Amino acid sequence: MFTKVRNIAVLTSGGDSPGMNACVRAVARAAVFHEINVFGVIDGFNGLIDDDFKELDYHSVSNIISRGGTILGTERSPRFFETEFRKKASINLKEREIDAIVVIGGDGSYKGMKKLSDEFSIPFIGIP
Repeated sequence: MFTKVRNIAVLTSGGDSPGMNACVRAVARAAVFHEINVFGVIDGFNGLIDDDFKELDYHSVSNIISRGGTILGTERSPRFFETEFRKKASINLKEREIDAIVVIGGDGSYKGMKKLSDEFSIPFIGIP
């Protein structure tokens, strides 16, 4: 049975690269168009652990395409390798009623999200 997605989170992880802001903008604007609340996770997986989210809307992602890096910040998170911190991240997501995550990053980012998804049934998609 299909459940309507009401809230999503978007995070950037690993090293920053060109196109991350364009991707964040596209995710945010598509979500707004489809009446889905979208939250940016600050500093990648650390933001999931530390419950550091910022609500995004059409205007908050204006004029970011030409900026380098990512407006959300990105950081590699050694803490995310530990089960207790992934559990904390999953609790934060559930308390915020986040239905799914969009992760923008590379191989390590997807492996981290896959582990979180497998352990705590959190749906995600990855954008390289």
